[in-house]
Amino acid sequence: KYAKLPKHPKVRNVFNMDFPDSNHLAKTLTIVSGLDTVNLTYHNFFAAKEKVTQNWANDILAIAYNAARNNACRQVFLEKIYIRISLQTNKDGKIPVKNIYKMFPADKKRVEGALASAHLPKGKYDTMKPDVFTETAFRTFLTHLCPRPEIYEIFTSYSTKPTMTKENFTKFLNEKQRDSRLNEELFPRLRQDQIKALIDKYEPCSTNSNRGLISPEGLIFFLMGPETSVVMQDRLAKCQDMTQPIPHYFIKSSHNTYLTAGQFSGVSSPEMYRQCLLSGCRCLELDCWKGKPPDEEPIITHGFTMTTEILFKVDVIEAIAESAFKTSQYPVILSFENHVDSVKQQEKMANYCKTIFGDALLTEPLEKYPLKPGHQIPSPSELLGKVLIKNKKGTAPTSDADGTSHDPANPAPTEGDAAVEDNEEQEDTEEHDEEKMKTSDEGTAGQEVTAYEAMSSLVNYIQPNKFISFDNARKKNKSYVISSFVETKGEAMIAKTAVEFVEYNKRQMSRIYPKGTRMDSSNYSPQPFWNVGCQMVALNYQTMDFPMQLNMALFEFNGRTGYLLKHDIMRRSDKKFDPFCDRIDTVVASTLTIKIYSGQFLSDKNVKTGVEVEVIGLPGDPKKKYRTKWSTTPNAINPVWNEEPFVFEKILLPEMASLRLVVHEENGKFLGHRIIPLDAIQSGFHHICLRSESNMPLTLPALFVYIEVKDYIPAAFAGAWPFSLCFWQKKKKISAATESMLPE
Repeated sequence: KYAKLPKHPKVRNVFNMDFPDSNHLAKTLTIVSGLDTVNLTYHNFFAAKEKVTQNWANDILAIAYNAARNNACRQVFLEKIYIRISLQTNKDGKIPVKNIYKMFPADKKRVEGALASAHLPKGKYDTMKPDVFTETAFRTFLTHLCPRPEIYEIFTSYSTKPTMTKENFTKFLNEKQRDSRLNEELFPRLRQDQIKALIDKYEPCSTNSNRGLISPEGLIFFLMGPETSVVMQDRLAKCQDMTQPIPHYFIKSSHNTYLTAGQFSGVSSPEMYRQCLLSGCRCLELDCWKGKPPDEEPIITHGFTMTTEILFKVDVIEAIAESAFKTSQYPVILSFENHVDSVKQQEKMANYCKTIFGDALLTEPLEKYPLKPGHQIPSPSELLGKVLIKNKKGTAPTSDADGTSHDPANPAPTEGDAAVEDNEEQEDTEEHDEEKMKTSDEGTAGQEVTAYEAMSSLVNYIQPNKFISFDNARKKNKSYVISSFVETKGEAMIAKTAVEFVEYNKRQMSRIYPKGTRMDSSNYSPQPFWNVGCQMVALNYQTMDFPMQLNMALFEFNGRTGYLLKHDIMRRSDKKFDPFCDRIDTVVASTLTIKIYSGQFLSDKNVKTGVEVEVIGLPGDPKKKYRTKWSTTPNAINPVWNEEPFVFEKILLPEMASLRLVVHEENGKFLGHRIIPLDAIQSGFHHICLRSESNMPLTLPALFVYIEVKDYIPAAFAGAWPFSLCFWQKKKKISAATESMLPE
């Protein structure tokens, strides 16, 4: 629909575009790309035949899929650099050497020396034939550009000879690369034939590999391969049970989805709905306002501000229908903040939802899950491909003979209140509402109108109600009722009644949204709300600050479905969980140790760099934020930090904690970061590829680290080995039925 067709007469003639039976749209392909969801570029392609564009699309999807699978592999990034340089040829088909200088601008002298060592032309205006710039030559160039003394040091700790034997390599793999928490029966150690296959794969010298030996270069290539990914690859795929009731999941949620910038004067765009859905977001917000005559088409905008308007139907609902289930098939929740106080326009909204979403719109509750107290609502898997509406439900209005509508929930003013209808008084009211929106934490969220019959009839499993108390919600026991809380109120409730909040979120859903005074579209930290089990922690997706980085990193997992199953302790009705506790009986805490060895290609400038490390989790988790010293010399290509490991002892609930690494220049400039859930981290040596502020993988910047995640053993048990260790390992596998029999 949005493809740009060629307009030039000659082009139109070549493609027979002016013939009536020419199916133009079937021959178009539009690629949307960008570094974030706001700053996008559109590339339009047009083919002579319909099948050609389909082949293009299939190829692009295959490339994107493979890139997503391998985005943690350092070797893949370097291969991409090699391919990029190889393809950038001049008109003579030769590779300009200046492109290599542009790719590695941090230190031109080092680039020159590395080119010479690889026996490649080093003059800035030189060129070389593609058969000269081989992959082997590129690897040699990289080895001299970015020497790895720290890996040679690791190598010599296992072999004093120029090569390492298969036996010593096996010892290295078992001692350093194997997770100590793995059960050897379920996860047996590597067989000798598997170890030989690794040597054959990574050792560059065939003479060595034939003899079962691996060189330092081979070890480097192994440590950059997919086998040493810091992330457990199976956690990235859909790996969680999707048959639990929806309140048992965290749901990727957006606030004021339509905005591309600030809350007061930003531009509204339907593209934000597409991009949020394509990123796996499952809860979108629509601020609906009454359209003006003559069309009276409902609009989406931020009320009482200078943000631009977009049309409810043509822009937003059609965009959602296009992209809703491209990334994830699991249900989409549309959170309506409805200010349309017109029966006619609400009927339009309802009809648009019905006709555009069609069978995807859930208009009636499922037979197995009636809307009755004490009954849970369906699971994500039972609502595959469905759109659910969250909108206030109301009593159907009545109409007089002249067509005037009366809403029982909002009765018309009496004669004594006639002054309120005066235009001047209305202006005063609007000014008051606008001032309230600017200064109130809740903004316009508490000012929705009552839903008339048309919109009300679309609401079933996601019914918003004003929150009264946890006691009231428990007595009513309605799992289909959801309450929204502005961040400040939510924080106050966590501080005072955290345990009750967790219990509430086991049964029904809550939605958290940013306070109205965040006019710059900044975000609050979602972690405290996840800690009490809040499902829809809605953030401003147009602002890629730390809270959004954390949100994006977490929801990469479980196949980008947009749903993450909460920990067992946040779902079980027979257990109570206090996020402020210092010990959880049913969970074995973890200790994380991380040593930052080095960085590679951290900046395009020759600067000093440093790394910051922290764990984000429960309030009782280690709070210390560690920092390396600044690299001793200005060197962003291969700085080495020879410091003691950082230890985060007793992480109470590993499944709710994340490791965060951030790299800065000495002047404080952000260079890259990575956030990884603790329960997805593999122990061992890893190259961690860094991300931009918008969580996009950076091609070159990486950190080389050693990470070890172990079960935490209290000091009181430390001397009682092996009893304490055996008990702890068994305790991890104890069933819920026998757990209560264990002594304190």
